Amino acid sequence: METLAQAPTDPAFVQDPYPFYARARAAGPLVLWQDYGMPMATTHAAVNAILRDRRFGREPVSPRDIPAHLAPFYAVEAHSMLELEPPRHTRLRGLVLRAFTSRRIRAMAPEIEALAHDLAEAFPEGPFDLLDAFCRPIPVIVIARLLGVPESMADELLRWSNAMVMMYQAGRSRAQEDAAVAATEEFVAFMRGYIDRRRGDPRDDLISALIAAEQEGERLTTDEMITTCILLLNAGHEATVHTLGNAVKLALETGARPAHPERFVEEVLRHDPPLHLFTRWAYEEVELFGHTFRRGDEVGLLLASAGRDEAEYAEAGLFRPDRSDGPANLAFGAGLHFCVGAPLARLELQIALPILFARWPELRLAEAPRYADIYHFHGLGALKVSR
Repeated sequence: METLAQAPTDPAFVQDPYPFYARARAAGPLVLWQDYGMPMATTHAAVNAILRDRRFGREPVSPRDIPAHLAPFYAVEAHSMLELEPPRHTRLRGLVLRAFTSRRIRAMAPEIEALAHDLAEAFPEGPFDLLDAFCRPIPVIVIARLLGVPESMADELLRWSNAMVMMYQAGRSRAQEDAAVAATEEFVAFMRGYIDRRRGDPRDDLISALIAAEQEGERLTTDEMITTCILLLNAGHEATVHTLGNAVKLALETGARPAHPERFVEEVLRHDPPLHLFTRWAYEEVELFGHTFRRGDEVGLLLASAGRDEAEYAEAGLFRPDRSDGPANLAFGAGLHFCVGAPLARLELQIALPILFARWPELRLAEAPRYADIYHFHGLGALKVSR
């Protein structure tokens, strides 16, 4: 296995990680990324195979050595279906899906449409940041309405979410860790009180549905509900904001427009996804792609590299909004841990982007957009446009 070195916080890499991914794919389906000290799956076939291989999973083989100051954050993570394996994952995901149904998601479409129209109508004259005016409000307001949380809480939810997701970025600081823990404690306290109120006053919202969800006599505990709501906000908001921003950037740079929204969105997710790296642990000795993983080994899955795999997609480096070749992109994962919020994120993107460009067909960049230093997320720090 070839060893490659690349600092994930290097400014050139932050702005364009794809040349490194191309080098990694050229070196083989697995490479050792020296800066992470672990093997990385680079090709679509390798990433897809490990995502679906039940000999790998999200729960570490040995308990994490958690610093005392991070204990409140990881106490919440302990109930996250994202970090669990069967049987706990099966029970938790099954109960959540009884509440977070496709019917409930589809029913949000008119509200997403109205929200996108309202936000687009309110754009100021002169250059402005589209992330603040359009991309950030949509997912956080949609999640607030879905959960049944007051819409007036949107700014607070956004603040908590932004602080908490810093825990997943490369090179985080102690100050960012402390801010994430403080946000976690505030978010948990709010959700605990809100869930308690909903137990006595159920409404037609996701929190009430989570309280009522039952499967084979099992119900979600309050801690599981709190973590699920936090996960839906943090993961859903982060992915949708970055994808909206990346999509508009691509549209304005290439002249492409979402004439076919579903294809357009899938091509954005393939070409410039919001999450570039996800990890798995080996649960037994596994030989794959010429490498032997031992129990307890960690492996990285380069989701963004998989989307640019020339073996799967013609002209993989080009953004082609009418693309119909190649396998499904892996931006939302695959297998057991396929993103539970993917249908909602796709719906928001497919509705919001056409509305934006229909209302403002002359929308243009006011300054060159730059990606934020938030790897392994991949999204813009700002998106200055003029209407």
